[in-house]
Amino acid sequence: MISTRLVVDRDFVVSDLDRRIFGSFVEHLGRAVYTGIYEPGHPTADERGFRGDVMELTRELGPTIVRYPGGNFVSGYNWEDGVGPAADRPVRLDLAWASTETNQFGTNEFMEWCKATDIEPMWAVNLGTRGPDEAREFLEYCNHPGGTALSDLRKQHGVEAPHDIKFWCLGNEMDGPWQICSKTADEYGRIAHETAKLMRLVDPTIQLAACGSSQHNMPTYGKWEDTVLEHCFDDVDFISLHTYFENRGDSTPEFFGCIEQMDLSIKEIVAVADGVAARKHSTKRIMLSFDEWNVWYKARSINDLRKPGWPEAPRLLEEIYNTEDALVVGGALIVMMNNADRVKAACLAQLVNVIGPIMTEPGGPAWRQTIFYPFAQATRFAHGKVLRPVIESPSYEAKTHPEIPYLCACVVDDESTGTTTVFALNRHLTESMQLRIELRGLGMSRTLDHALALHHSNMKATNTKDAPNTVVPENNPHVQVDGETILAELKPGSWNVIVTTATARR
Repeated sequence: MISTRLVVDRDFVVSDLDRRIFGSFVEHLGRAVYTGIYEPGHPTADERGFRGDVMELTRELGPTIVRYPGGNFVSGYNWEDGVGPAADRPVRLDLAWASTETNQFGTNEFMEWCKATDIEPMWAVNLGTRGPDEAREFLEYCNHPGGTALSDLRKQHGVEAPHDIKFWCLGNEMDGPWQICSKTADEYGRIAHETAKLMRLVDPTIQLAACGSSQHNMPTYGKWEDTVLEHCFDDVDFISLHTYFENRGDSTPEFFGCIEQMDLSIKEIVAVADGVAARKHSTKRIMLSFDEWNVWYKARSINDLRKPGWPEAPRLLEEIYNTEDALVVGGALIVMMNNADRVKAACLAQLVNVIGPIMTEPGGPAWRQTIFYPFAQATRFAHGKVLRPVIESPSYEAKTHPEIPYLCACVVDDESTGTTTVFALNRHLTESMQLRIELRGLGMSRTLDHALALHHSNMKATNTKDAPNTVVPENNPHVQVDGETILAELKPGSWNVIVTTATARR
């Protein structure tokens, strides 16, 4: 058994936790929308065609904000195609995913779905084939109260009150050569500046995110953000980050290094953004929106990315997640929480079927993938302030990162309830971990509310339609609370959540 120590103090705070870091993503890609969240005729579907079983699992998962409608899809999307009577909507070729888009689900349907699941929308505008004026028009359609042609058109479509969408993404992955009408950093920086200017004239209350690099290994990484922000620093609130974790070498210890790389990427982009601020002699701080992140490497063949014949809602990017994938997702959540001073929004990509925590069968059941559980537990238990962790842990070397501590952890404290939650990942695959947690200044007397672990002896174990509960959380009986100290034994290769509440605070 390895010994580790985690110390936090109530006076050493990273930041208040912005709950929008627990976001997700729904793109018109594969079966994310059709037979995912929307399937008229499904036994659980309501009168709007929303799958009730998926809505129930979405509420359990707990995303706070959902990005829509893309993704690569948005760079060729005409927003006008997805509003008005469904029977009158045009059928289009989706060039991003070589599919046929029926447009039976669009803006107002998505907003109805958000209301039904109590989720905030995060909307992306098309800065590929379209530009500032179309974005301005769409914002007016969505957010203006009435009395103009576009706001009254929304009312004609049956939506009297404005949608009041606050979070807007200025395009998607515009540095990527795969993107429809990709741009250089100068080209994109200029169009982001002009689009932001027009959108803020329509609604000055919105928040805007500019596209950052689409991958850490892009040749323009870092320089892209620097150039883009040089153009639109004063116009935007966020710069986006995207990352997908891969286990190409089929090595779990190497795979765990992706967690450290994510932390490094956050710190690098913060440094770039603050460098731009310094050149501009500005005290403004650009925040980070990690609006695409997940494990994705198995479903990447050409057959996973596109099917011949322009099919409707084909099976694309349907990654099947295993135990080690869930542990990496848990580690990524820890990293983002520990960077809560700058990471203020994030989206697990995606929600259902397409690299999603939820899977469905058309006309059949829905079930939870392994990665569902760490995300659902984080959304349920992480409230309040993130405390600065001091970690003592042995570590190991890997090709993906030179030094990887076996313990990866964060602590979130909710002063209003006295509840303190520890999220901990034991990255040692063969030895249990003896973890000593010191919660200094958070209450001399505490009760143990929950001690949960996600663990399976087989790192490749998965949840399937026929065996949906192969990998599920279990109670950890090896947790003891003694005043401000918690002693816990964590299984090898496990994600852990320990929740305690102070009966009195000093």
